[in-house]
Amino acid sequence: MTDPSSAPETRLWTPSGFRDDDWRHAEEFDAPGSNGRLILPLKTFLEIPADERMRDRDRLGVLLAPAEPVDAIADLMDQLSLVALAFPAFSDGRSFSKAELLRSRYGYTGPIRATGQVLVDQLPHMLRVGFDQFEVSNPVLIERLERGDTGGIPFQYQPTATSSDVQGKYSWRRTRD
Repeated sequence: MTDPSSAPETRLWTPSGFRDDDWRHAEEFDAPGSNGRLILPLKTFLEIPADERMRDRDRLGVLLAPAEPVDAIADLMDQLSLVALAFPAFSDGRSFSKAELLRSRYGYTGPIRATGQVLVDQLPHMLRVGFDQFEVSNPVLIERLERGDTGGIPFQYQPTATSSDVQGKYSWRRTRD
């Protein structure tokens, strides 16, 4: 059994730096009118009546697991203030696609948060597909971010949620970010 006190600290990072996190993960929705901003699992979020979701939208976020379709919230984005996408394992990249779909297909402009296994090599790609908040517990990544180093390759070869200035007609002729 793992000692919870030995678990790495999780910190919230955005492109403007580390900051305090006023959201918490919860399995259940608190009574209406109570304090706190909650990131709820999709099933719990969908069980809340639509009128309550609208009333409490400023304090409701939803967590999508890799196997859960982004289409499940496509018509409900006006009822939430944050979408968290889970990375339970570094090898599961389905949430990359979900972030890009939220931005490009569904026009979601609110925060998209990466939670779980956020690693050094993945951060630049997460930024490019539309993530703008990161729950970071990897000590190497925390150290790099404290130095202001987000890493990555300075060239783009495909369009993304955050595009660069394109010079020339061919993707391989694009310039640095």
